[in-house]
Amino acid sequence: MEIRLLRHYVIVADELHFSRAAQRLFVAQQALSRDVRRLEDRVGRRLLERTTRKVTLTPEGRLLLTRAREILALYDTTMLELRGQPRSLTVDVVGAGLTPALVLAAARGHAPGVEFFARFHTGTETAASLLLDGRLDVTFGRSPGLLDGVRQRVVRHERVAVLVPERHRLARLPAVPLESLRDTSPCIRAGDHATPGWEHAVLQLLAPFGVDPGLAHPHVRGGDELAQHIRDRDAPILTLATQPTVPGAVLRPLVDPVAIFPWVMIWRTDGEHPGLRALHQALDDLAAAHDWLAAPAGAWFPEPEASQSA
Repeated sequence: MEIRLLRHYVIVADELHFSRAAQRLFVAQQALSRDVRRLEDRVGRRLLERTTRKVTLTPEGRLLLTRAREILALYDTTMLELRGQPRSLTVDVVGAGLTPALVLAAARGHAPGVEFFARFHTGTETAASLLLDGRLDVTFGRSPGLLDGVRQRVVRHERVAVLVPERHRLARLPAVPLESLRDTSPCIRAGDHATPGWEHAVLQLLAPFGVDPGLAHPHVRGGDELAQHIRDRDAPILTLATQPTVPGAVLRPLVDPVAIFPWVMIWRTDGEHPGLRALHQALDDLAAAHDWLAAPAGAWFPEPEASQSA
């Protein structure tokens, strides 16, 4: 099989749309269709079902897609190694300024010769499939449980905080007790940190205190939209201690209880990479310098992490 045919097939399988795939590859749509048919002739199986409305993968097409990703990753890595260059490392950092982004910034300092690509896949829940099929090398978030082909490491026990509008009554407090959020309809879906794993944890935190979160709005991403959200709703937003500054709002630690979001780093186990070693070194340094793995006595952890650490 030709590497070019496999590469073109993977893009078509990702897009499930020949026109979009052709645009990504900068080739004519007719040429791309011929390449897929040529690949089907080589393997002797139909890989795609094509109609005027949609493109779908056949069972053989799904099998080849998994193998094609592995072949292409091995081919690209081999060519770089033969040239004395490590391949790039793709890292899901969830959002700008958050703990994973701090780790990546430190890792770049440890390995200036390594090319890192930062991606934003909103945590382990969305990124897990990308990780397992080779489209991502490292991701951060809450632990998804034991998965074949990956390893994980606890990164940080980060405190949950509250982003409060400047003129809100809670902004006068040095720290915000959880009970004081009752009747404020705090937002839990605003901010780049708001992944499914985050929401799962925070709903556990709020329920025993009778705090009803404001859920009737879409996920808000990006600093500008977050600032607009603060102005529009004039309500507290649950966030993390690493939340970047938002105009018109102040950040306050959450207390009674001190709530912890347990970050983990997850990576594929199919090979060693200098960028991965740099990430581990960065984690060692940051955890030692800033006590990232500490938590005060009586701190709250979500389940299942609370039971696992007990």
